Amino acid sequence: MIPIRIQTDKKLFRYYTGFSFFIFIFYWKGVREKEIIINHELIHFYQQLEMLFVFHWLLYLLFYLIARLKGKNHDTAYYNIPFEKEAYTFEHNLHYIRRRKLFAWVKFI
Repeated sequence: MIPIRIQTDKKLFRYYTGFSFFIFIFYWKGVREKEIIINHELIHFYQQLEMLFVFHWLLYLLFYLIARLKGKNHDTAYYNIPFEKEAYTFEHNLHYIRRRKLFAWVKFI
């Protein structure tokens, strides 16, 4: 399955340059490193796909809320979500998706 890419005129949620939701990847047209953003969001797409989308979103929210309840600020909570750790670690590796193992994000817990 290949996601549908949608270019937007504005940054998403005020400052995000990319966002993956269901079968769509949204990205801001003003982004400098478009390939990197799309690769980052493709990693999220495959994370969502392997967890049937809904379970990914629920677990993503759970990781975030647990971090916030532990007193972490928004940025720290966001960057410590295992899904984000995997995506940020491999976003510059444009071949990562081809050899990514199922549930690779678990290594980042």
